[in-house]
Formats: sequence, structure tokens, C-alpha cells
Amino acid sequence: MGAFSRWLLHDEQKGLFEIVFACVVNVLFFVPATLLWWLAGTPRLAFGMAKGYLVLWVVVVVLALLVKRIQKFFRVNLYDHPDAFVNSNLAISCFLQAGWAAFVASIIDGAVSAAGAGGWSLVTLYLVGGVSCLVAFYIVSAFYQGSIYKLISLPFALVAYVVFSVWPSSARVIFGWFFDLF
Repeated sequence: MGAFSRWLLHDEQKGLFEIVFACVVNVLFFVPATLLWWLAGTPRLAFGMAKGYLVLWVVVVVLALLVKRIQKFFRVNLYDHPDAFVNSNLAISCFLQAGWAAFVASIIDGAVSAAGAGGWSLVTLYLVGGVSCLVAFYIVSAFYQGSIYKLISLPFALVAYVVFSVWPSSARVIFGWFFDLF
């Protein structure tokens, strides 16, 4: 295990390390959260989050590959057109973060409405939703690793989560078309 960890922590494996770290954080969050939701009597929330994480991983991977191909086709890279490269990646990473925040806010709003949660259970649900935005940030930042992406997309995701939690119908209006696909 020592040789593997030294190899994984080498500078040339930074991308792989970020993906492995995102997977580990995803599992470490998702397993206890699922047990918490199951025991709290909201199994629909647990299944919805499982489906959401699966869709998020697929969308992030597919979109990252697609954007990379488009940037290669138009010869947009960090050296020739740095503004276009950084801005397009930043827009995609923030769009993904906002999409996750909208998904979590709408699924938690549905669980709160169905279960009639109140008090500490309501606060716990929304805090766990906020932590899930942090987990989604690690997933997205595994593919968009630049400091500027990380510096902007995490606060953007948290602000989007607060906005979509306060106003859940806006999440449905903006991202509902995508949620209805799955």
C-alpha cells in the first residue's frame, strides 16, 4: 500500500488522485447520509440522492470529455486563448455546481413536504444538503482542477443552494427539464 500511495501522490498522478479523492469523499458522505435518511423515515430521499450522484458522475465525465473535444476543435487552450479556456471551464463547473444545488434543494424540499419535517430534522436535512454540495464540489473539481475554478465554484454552489432552498420553484424552472429526463 505504501508504494501505491507514493505513486498516487506523485505530481504526474494529480488528476487521478483528485478523482480517487472525490470517490472516497462521495462514499464517506453517502453511506452515513443514506443510513441517516433511511432511519429518519425518508427512504425516497436516500434513493433520490443515490440516483442524483450517479447522474452527476456521468454528466460530469461526459461533459468534461465533450468540452475538451470542443476546445481542441476550436484550438482553445491555456496558452493560445487563456481567457476563453478559463472562462468556458469556469462556466461549465459553475453550471454543474448550480445544477447539483438545484437538485438537492428540490429533493430536500420534496422530502420535507412529504414527511412534514420540522425542528431539528428540518435543520439536519438542509445541513446534509449543504454538505452534499461540498461533495459535489469535490466531484466537479476533480475534472476542473484550476485554482480559479475551485475558488469561485464552491461559494457559487453554496449560494445557489441557499437560493434554491429558499425558493425551490426556481430550481424546477431552471433545471427541471434536466431532472425530468431521469
